[in-house]
Amino acid sequence: MTVIRSLVALILAISVSSAGAAEGLIAVKSPYGASDTMNRFEELVRQRGLNVFARIDHAAGAAKAGKSLRPTELLIFGNPQGGTPFMECAQSVGIDLPLKALVWEDASSQVWIGYNDPAFLARRHGVDQCPIAEKLGKALAGLVEAAVAPPNR
Repeated sequence: MTVIRSLVALILAISVSSAGAAEGLIAVKSPYGASDTMNRFEELVRQRGLNVFARIDHAAGAAKAGKSLRPTELLIFGNPQGGTPFMECAQSVGIDLPLKALVWEDASSQVWIGYNDPAFLARRHGVDQCPIAEKLGKALAGLVEAAVAPPNR
């Protein structure tokens, strides 16, 4: 029994340290490769009528500099209907907008998709009670959940 508890504790510690390395970052494991995960996520963002401002391939940038980086891509997206109410609570939130999602492959070849928790951003800017933060959090969680969901059979 003690061995099982120790193993469970070790697994949880590894998961938390891998996914929770940055304060305010929500990271979710993906069963897909990095490129497929980002393609799925970007398609969902577009389907929901959000603007895609940029897709940045950090690994390609590293290669241009003669460096090596595991797959790492950033999608910058959003729309004024979500961002403006957040900035009405505190204009300084604009430094964290538009929204961003990062897909990366870690050293053990596990792919993750992560985003800034809007509740964390609200706290960061001193507007903990801003109602749009919770709505944005639910929307982002739904997008990420759909992006990493197994295909319909």
